[in-house]
Amino acid sequence: MLSRESIIKRAIEAIMTLNDTMAQSVAMEALEAGIELEYVLEEGFYAGIIKIEEMFKDGKVFLPHMIAAAEAMKARINTLMPSKEATDYGMKYKGTILIGTIEGDIHSIGKDIVATSLQIDGYEVINLGVDVPVETFIEKTMAICPDVVATSALMSITMTNQLTLEKELAEAGIHDSLKTMVGGTPLTLE
Repeated sequence: MLSRESIIKRAIEAIMTLNDTMAQSVAMEALEAGIELEYVLEEGFYAGIIKIEEMFKDGKVFLPHMIAAAEAMKARINTLMPSKEATDYGMKYKGTILIGTIEGDIHSIGKDIVATSLQIDGYEVINLGVDVPVETFIEKTMAICPDVVATSALMSITMTNQLTLEKELAEAGIHDSLKTMVGGTPLTLE
C-alpha cells in the first residue's frame, strides 16, 4: 500500500499532467488506504489545481489546460464523495448554500471548486450552474430559504450583476435573513 505522502504527491501530479487515469487510480488508492476525504482533496487534487492556476497566470499553460484539470478533479471528487457519505466522520450539517455563476458569465471552475469544498465541509450545496439570472437567484432564495447565497463572476462586466443581486435581495426583504458571498477574479475586498 502506498504511503499517505506518496498518494498526495501522485494526486498533485495527476492533476498537473491532466492524467485522468492516474487521478482515478489515486482516488481509489486513497479510499483503500482510508485517507480522509478532506485531506486528499485539499492537499492533493486542489493543490494540483492551484499549481495549474499559477502556471496559467504565468502564461505557461492555457485555458484548455485549466478546464481539463478542473474536469479531472471533478471526476475524482465524484469517486471520493460516496465514501464520505457512507462513512461517519462526525460531520454535522452546517447550513444550506445556494451558489451559481451570475448572469452573463459562463465560467464555472472556481465556483465548482468552492461548491465542492463547502459540500465536503458539511454544507448542503445547491448549485444553480452558470449564467444564472438575478431573478432566478431571488426566486430560488425565496423558495429554499438558504443560509447563504453565493455568486461568482470571472469578468468585470458581469460582476455588476452581483451588486444588482445584493440590492434585489434587500428590496425583496430577505437580505437580512441570510449571508451573501461574492467571488471571482475582478472582485476586491472593497
